[in-house]
Amino acid sequence: MSDRDGDGAVNAAAPDAQALAINARDLEFELDWFVRVLDARFKAYFEPAAGLADARAVASIAPPEFGDSGSAWAGFLRQHRPDFAERIALLLGLVPHLRPQLLDIFHTRNTTFDRKFTEFGGVRDALGDFTPTGDTLAFIVAGNDLQARLALLPLLPLLGGDHRYARHDILRLVPQGRDEAWTKAPLRLSEQALGCITTGRPRLPTLSADFPARAIETALDWSDLVLHPGTLGQVQEIQVWLRHGQALMQDWGMAPKLRPGYRALFYGPPGTGKTMTACLLGKTTGREVYKVDLSLVVSKYIGETEKNLARVFDQAQHKGWILFFDEADALFGKRSETKDAHDRYANQEVSFLLQRIETFDGIAILASNQKDNIDPAFARRFETIAYFSVPRPEERLRLWRQGFSPRARLEPTVDLTRMAAQFELCGGAIMNVVRYASLQALDSGDGIVTLQALERGIRREQAKEGKGA
Repeated sequence: MSDRDGDGAVNAAAPDAQALAINARDLEFELDWFVRVLDARFKAYFEPAAGLADARAVASIAPPEFGDSGSAWAGFLRQHRPDFAERIALLLGLVPHLRPQLLDIFHTRNTTFDRKFTEFGGVRDALGDFTPTGDTLAFIVAGNDLQARLALLPLLPLLGGDHRYARHDILRLVPQGRDEAWTKAPLRLSEQALGCITTGRPRLPTLSADFPARAIETALDWSDLVLHPGTLGQVQEIQVWLRHGQALMQDWGMAPKLRPGYRALFYGPPGTGKTMTACLLGKTTGREVYKVDLSLVVSKYIGETEKNLARVFDQAQHKGWILFFDEADALFGKRSETKDAHDRYANQEVSFLLQRIETFDGIAILASNQKDNIDPAFARRFETIAYFSVPRPEERLRLWRQGFSPRARLEPTVDLTRMAAQFELCGGAIMNVVRYASLQALDSGDGIVTLQALERGIRREQAKEGKGA
């Protein structure tokens, strides 16, 4: 797992200097090839007397071969094996980040009409910078060759959704409006792909309107988690999937027979370890864990909730990430009887979520206080449904004993066994009491955790839950 700072940004160690040098060398060869292709295309276009023979010859310009080079770029090409059009598409997404000046030729104006050349495609931002579009790709690959352009056109909508570049969140055509043609859509290289290609390290997304989820992690270990043995056994089933799911689906050939991914429901009172369990599953298997921020997902506007959640699923697909939905009732709640248009759209929203979570190939964990709050259609699709119960007295005693700092000194009158038996608190509430009493001990100057401070902290937690002292 990557180290992160407080706002979720990745603090990855600096890439190896030698690895960067090797990658820069290979990318230079690739950019040189791109320049030669671009020069040949413009020559064929502005010298029409050369005919289609020159236009078709553009695709015959041999790209560099990197053999067994250990560069990030060479590894990327070996993994994805792009054809000519796919390789040019990838470079059109990459060049604006590495050598944007290579695209300056597309600013050439048509002096006959005193405007840009329509056939070059591209969109220009407020600063005038050029972003390639589907038309730009078609121009480089096909020029004026209509047959070559027709052969390319089926690739464009695939780049919008079903091409491996799009499925793996590498490169997409992103229409700016519902009715915009694929040829007019900008080509966008994902931040993660940019990191893999340039430094060999994926740049993981951070919480934003475009990615309404934040990375979560824990510094604790399984020994710090106190669960009922039955619950722990169900959690271990998820660990088995994380270790062997890929082998089951691919090596054993079960992919055609089983749904991709894994779905689990964690339900039970707050503070019983649901979030911590999700973090530990990620930590011990080297997977990123993202907690979906419902405040950025749920929208009162029709269709917006689906779009917001689709951004998370799209970026998480094929990554092996764990998506954690806390208070999942807000998204996956029961469908209601259709009485008006609002009910109809709400039910359509649940149906959309059902389809997305069923086809998601990562791990989706939904957390709820009550199992019955989740729509039964989702419940039937969970591979694991784990109840996180209020800890029993012996489990509460473990929580009390391991909760304090080794530097804390307990007042002789503090009887943790009695407290564990008398006060029915969840792990989160116990840690709140430990925090409060420990701070009081530090403030007193002697570092002694008193019975009075513990009892006051317990009353505070009971008041939160509406219980009497």
